[in-house]
Amino acid sequence: MWDRSKLFLTRAGTIILAMTILLWFMTTFPRSKEIAQRYKAERERLTTTIVDEVERTDQLAELAQRASADFIRHSLAGRLGLLMEPAIRPLGFNWEIGIGLIGSFAAREMFVSTMGIVYSVGDTDEVSTPLIEQMRAARWPDGRLLYTPLVAVSLMVFYVLACQCLSTVAVVRQETNSWRWPIFLIAYMTGLAYTASLLVYQVGRAMGF
Repeated sequence: MWDRSKLFLTRAGTIILAMTILLWFMTTFPRSKEIAQRYKAERERLTTTIVDEVERTDQLAELAQRASADFIRHSLAGRLGLLMEPAIRPLGFNWEIGIGLIGSFAAREMFVSTMGIVYSVGDTDEVSTPLIEQMRAARWPDGRLLYTPLVAVSLMVFYVLACQCLSTVAVVRQETNSWRWPIFLIAYMTGLAYTASLLVYQVGRAMGF
């Protein structure tokens, strides 16, 4: 057990660390100077104009959340989410869910925390009331609700079948000593998840759900 644990930490663990750093980098950079300056000016305005300390703290916290959401929208992950939206729209997903899919590749439970950043509600968990309220209020540009029961089912089907686990990919890479099988695993399971989710959403819409 010790030998296998050591092997995992020294070999597979390095892959996990590298991919985790890559995902962090994609959700953090590039940092827009224009956005940073705009929010800096807004922070200074709030600091100097609001006298009440409690109100000032609340306003600054809300501003920080909005800034975080704005930064992630303009990050590599945000741009990739916008780029992939035409491909995932037939599943009922928009670019915000696309960012969640990217962020949760490290571990699917990271979807919740990633959506917390996207919707500017800070640290969240699966029972976070602010996040639930924001997701219930989210809409498409034409005014339709984004998170309908059908979209929720489509998303769950996707996660059931997709390979959204970085540690699994790392272990497969380690055990096979090749990138061929990990790449096949990701492609096959993602394709299967996409097809199943597509069928669920499109058939559901055709049935009036």
